Amino acid sequence: MATLQLTHAPILNSSAQLLILPVNTAGILLDPVLTKAKTLFADNYQRYYRACRDGSLSVGSCLLHKRVLEQAGLSISSNGNQPSYIANLVVSNHPYHPTRSQWLIAALNDLSEQLIPLIRYQGIRRVALLARPLIHNHSRNETANVSNAANLANAGSLALDWHADILPLLLQHLQDLPKVRIDIHLPKDFNIDQLL
Repeated sequence: MATLQLTHAPILNSSAQLLILPVNTAGILLDPVLTKAKTLFADNYQRYYRACRDGSLSVGSCLLHKRVLEQAGLSISSNGNQPSYIANLVVSNHPYHPTRSQWLIAALNDLSEQLIPLIRYQGIRRVALLARPLIHNHSRNETANVSNAANLANAGSLALDWHADILPLLLQHLQDLPKVRIDIHLPKDFNIDQLL
């Protein structure tokens, strides 16, 4: 069974063997950590961007990238904080569109299917997930203040709430993974003590 832990530590300083980065199918990364990761892990970004451009990336999927550390000028022995794998969790079709529950569920299912062989056969034990791109800036109450007609028209695009929707889905879909620790990296303004 997986151990999930919430943290404020910077994900790019993590010693995780696999990073989970929530992305979109537009190939546009607006989150500051994702833009930094784009530079740090250029091999992953190139593969992700090509998949966006050629239309092979669909919302609700996970593009798993095995990093070739020698190409990045790093040897296996000097890996440091460099992850061996990056999972591009495709949870939206545009950076300005919030994640929908069906997209997140499908992406988490795809991620789990791809993670199990890595845990069993490749010795992956430490995983880090960047949570900020999953957290939409508007609360559900603010969204509910829109007129009823607009709510009915956009029922599928309401922003998910971190406490009521996203965290329970992460726990439900990731905690059954075998023998792995998953650190969920949250923004500093989230009080971790009130979340679990």
